[in-house]
Amino acid sequence: MDGKHLVEKLLAYAEEFLHLKKLDVIYTRNLLLREFKLKEPAEDADVSAVKTLSVPDELVAETERYALENGLCEEGEENLYSTYIMGILSPKPSEVNEEFFRLRKEEGVKAACRYFYDLCIKNNYIQKTAIDKNLKWEYKDGDNILEITINLSKPEKDNKEIAKLLVKKAEKPKYPKCLLCKENEGFEGSLSHPARENIRTVSLNLAGEEWFVQYSPYAYYDEHCIAISKQHVPMNVNAKTVEKLADFVDVFPNYMIGSNASLPIVGGSILNHEHFQGGVHLMPMHKSHIAVEMKSAKYLDVKVGIADWYNSVVRLQSANRAHVVALTGEIVEFWKTYSDEENDIVAKTGDTPHNASSPIVRKIGEEYCIDLILRNNRTSEEYPDGIFHAHPEHHNIKKEGIGLIEAMGLFILPGRLKKQLAMIADILCGREKYDEAALGDSENYLYVHRDMIKKLKASFNGKTYEEAHAAVISYVNETCKNILDNTAVFKKNETGVKGFKKFLAALDIRR
Repeated sequence: MDGKHLVEKLLAYAEEFLHLKKLDVIYTRNLLLREFKLKEPAEDADVSAVKTLSVPDELVAETERYALENGLCEEGEENLYSTYIMGILSPKPSEVNEEFFRLRKEEGVKAACRYFYDLCIKNNYIQKTAIDKNLKWEYKDGDNILEITINLSKPEKDNKEIAKLLVKKAEKPKYPKCLLCKENEGFEGSLSHPARENIRTVSLNLAGEEWFVQYSPYAYYDEHCIAISKQHVPMNVNAKTVEKLADFVDVFPNYMIGSNASLPIVGGSILNHEHFQGGVHLMPMHKSHIAVEMKSAKYLDVKVGIADWYNSVVRLQSANRAHVVALTGEIVEFWKTYSDEENDIVAKTGDTPHNASSPIVRKIGEEYCIDLILRNNRTSEEYPDGIFHAHPEHHNIKKEGIGLIEAMGLFILPGRLKKQLAMIADILCGREKYDEAALGDSENYLYVHRDMIKKLKASFNGKTYEEAHAAVISYVNETCKNILDNTAVFKKNETGVKGFKKFLAALDIRR
């Protein structure tokens, strides 16, 4: 491969898509020549085709191949090397911040976000081609819709692994302390820690604290961003959290933003560093109607309601920011201590807290709309992974904790399901033999699905693969709906509805 030609293509790409200034081209060329161990540049290289690229995949692949062929990196470290090169070509963090806030001031926040998000795709931090391979579909259930994806790039985590991460004591100093720390910006990475030379962040102030925002490399939805505390402190949802979220939507009124609950099982995969997740995408929960309209005796200008959603959601809306933030904060704090044994809700076991909440804030015109999802992570002998977690019969589809994104109705299912669901469809339509004894072997690849297959085999009347696949997807859809029902602390039955109203009445919120 011609390394000199590759250097010129990388430079042309950076000029076209990564805002490399003409005054910096010679300087950057010499950096690349040194990295590629070349003594001089190419002459009259044709790089016109580079300007037609929508993503950098082709150049990244060439860079990795060149690095391996010329001993610039070890086998298995190609991605670390290409990330480093893309970092060299990307604008410096200070330049990104300056351009973002210039655009926000002169052209508006949407233009600023488009610039920032597009940069993260063009410098390969967000690997769009890989993300586009994820499977996605919608499931309409009455008035509600669930969005279901099978993610092919991120491994699933067990609840126990997540809990260990929260309490783990470091045996030796680690830098950066976690994947979210500000110190990842420019970090070279390793085989166990992704390279981050090409990550860029935008600084902001939330409730008097230093924070920054970056985009998620997994991009589960449109402009999926993460707001992160500059301090490595654990998740702790409280009244001030709501204030921080409101500050965020004042800067990004085009985005929703929410916090995971701050306890294992109900709190997502990273609990040891305070962060929020947001983006331009309107989540399925946001489209739900109000089932029960209510009023606050203390804050008359705040509309309150119980959302017609699977889990237990209080929706608050007002143009009076101070009032809607204050009332939400009061509910957050009161819920931490609230018990209702008739609904299996116990706030604490000894000194161990169980109640937590996920506040999500967005702006609708001039009004602040806050959805507060009530959570509880208590376990029992019957439900060792969580009373209000996905029940055991659903673990073949989703065992990982149900965090913020899924609680709002966007399911991120593990990549293993792509192959497994196709194999199950083969069994249903007769392409493959149904062998109940073989499926009962714990070494069988479909062992975790043995009960699902048995149920589907008993009810399936179709003949074609397409019919079988539709039956499998229908099963997954119902499972996702049932998982969200499992997470509801106040069920939709008479006891649950009565308990929900009783909880709110204790805060002087009534019909």
